[in-house]
Amino acid sequence: MAEPLKHQFGPPVVRRLAAEIGAVHRRFDRAAFERDALRGFEALELLDRGRHLGRVLRDHLPADFEAAMDVLLATLPEHKAPAGGMSSFYYLAHTEFVRQFGVPHLDASLTALHALTQVFTGEFAIRPLIDAHPGPVLERLHDWTRDPSEHVRRLVSEGTRSRLPWAPRLRAFAADPSPVVELLERLRDDKSLYVRRSVANNLNDIWKDHPARLVEIAAAWMDGASPERRWIVQHALRAAVKKGDAGALAVLGFGAKASLRVVEHAISPAHPRMGTKVVVTVTLENPSRRMQQVVVDLVVHFVKASGGTRPKVFKLANVALAPRESVSLRKAVSLADLTTRQHYPGRHLVALQMNGAAEPLGAFTLVR
Repeated sequence: MAEPLKHQFGPPVVRRLAAEIGAVHRRFDRAAFERDALRGFEALELLDRGRHLGRVLRDHLPADFEAAMDVLLATLPEHKAPAGGMSSFYYLAHTEFVRQFGVPHLDASLTALHALTQVFTGEFAIRPLIDAHPGPVLERLHDWTRDPSEHVRRLVSEGTRSRLPWAPRLRAFAADPSPVVELLERLRDDKSLYVRRSVANNLNDIWKDHPARLVEIAAAWMDGASPERRWIVQHALRAAVKKGDAGALAVLGFGAKASLRVVEHAISPAHPRMGTKVVVTVTLENPSRRMQQVVVDLVVHFVKASGGTRPKVFKLANVALAPRESVSLRKAVSLADLTTRQHYPGRHLVALQMNGAAEPLGAFTLVR
């Protein structure tokens, strides 16, 4: 089993933080900071460790917020490209300091996040600032859409996601995403895939509250779209497509009713055990006289603890079949328990979804 991530953000992080702050701030009491920071530290999970360190920093840095931020920013590396992996999480404590105490100090907080997001990410820390000062923050974010750093530009799209994972919702943007859409319009042709992926994820969040609005946005963006922008739209509509949203399918060119024929299929094994896999194979043929473009997905109706079922859609392929042409597809579905899905014994129905319409394929019975 992999080591929990929190163990990579352990006492050595506290000691490094104390040493780096002590090197730039002579009045910093390293021993007192380490003592307070490590009190109860081991019992905390990863994000809670960062929050805890942010609070402890407040007690040991200068009382003036701007002076305290000057100290923290002085510890940043000269070259701000993130090292990647867990190493960048070292700066979680720095961004937590801004998140917890920066709201009354808007300009200093935004200046700090501009620097910090280039070594870690400011997506969580900027959200309280958006809630408290939406107008001024949005004005700054508009400027940042043209920032030379892709990390700053990504903060514009990632920090404004209404449903950012592990973060409180931005309810104003969930109710009316118009200010966010204006920002995303400025980033939709960004040269960085890192930024474009964030734009797509933000649009996917918008779909959850405003599905029709996203379809309108996607259709407009597809007009004269580059391959890179088409990818954004496709990625943004992924959840809508899995749900069989007719508007989303039409935007992507899959609006016509599919009439492919299942000529062969198998679900193996028929009685898989928990923790193993079940493999579904299917061969589809185009019996019509026209080319067919079809989004093909697999739907498994997983048994719940209550005995009912809940469908889960798995991506298979986007296919374009000429008349009489066929294609074989295969999907291995894991039956191991996940944090997001638990498995229970019973009969699991399997269906094929083509351009949003489901067709029964068979079933397997999961056993202990």
